Amino acid sequence: MKPINIAEKLGRFSTHWDPHVVCDYNDNDVMVVKFKGEFPFHKHDDTDDFFCVLEGEMIMDLEGQPSQVVKAGELFLVPKGVVHRPRADQEVKVLLIEPKGEPNSGDADRPAALKPRI
Repeated sequence: MKPINIAEKLGRFSTHWDPHVVCDYNDNDVMVVKFKGEFPFHKHDDTDDFFCVLEGEMIMDLEGQPSQVVKAGELFLVPKGVVHRPRADQEVKVLLIEPKGEPNSGDADRPAALKPRI
């Protein structure tokens, strides 16, 4: 048991839409990721989608609802089954929590990202 330095972990990669696992929490992966641009619209049928913005600002587009701006220090939870798309005009750094094995692509026709451990 020791503290995990999130800034140091984020400094280990420069790619976007490439989540990296920093630790395990029960049966979940705790990950850090950098976003820039937009991810495809998708949904997760069996799990909620958790986003906590660490630096920057992201926009969460939700099917049939107004888009939501999520700023540093805020979190956003997308309930299971809701079609959504995270996006960011400028790079944003985000903490994610997902059940192990859950593809980040949901039902999109995009392959799920690998989730390397750092």
